[in-house]
Amino acid sequence: MTHVGTTTRPWPLGEPPEFSEKSLLDMLEVAAAEHFDELRFGLIVTDRQGVVVGYNRFESERAGIRRDKVVGRDLFIEVAPCVNNYLVAERYHEEDALDEELDYVFTFRVRPTPVRLRLLAAAGSERQYLAIRSR
Repeated sequence: MTHVGTTTRPWPLGEPPEFSEKSLLDMLEVAAAEHFDELRFGLIVTDRQGVVVGYNRFESERAGIRRDKVVGRDLFIEVAPCVNNYLVAERYHEEDALDEELDYVFTFRVRPTPVRLRLLAAAGSERQYLAIRSR
């Protein structure tokens, strides 16, 4: 995975954070990219233009798409066009700071898949995060 964090230290409490962890965004912002594979939920990291710069193992296995097929591509056009709408993509485009959860249904690969999404972005950060949990 491309290095996105600024340090190589593990999660503060030794265990990776949970999907609904209050300080998840803060932890993601300082974590080294290799620690994203320790998460027990999917994580897609994009730059502010929507290009994928990180994609963790959990999401790769859940979606059945290899990391090398996702990183470097536009999330909303090439990777997951089913989230290119006002509920997800527009939120990232319109808001500098974001921490919202919502129930969603991926329609990727024809089979509808119910998920819980957490849209995360820190004000002034170069990155945005899409956390994904099955429901």
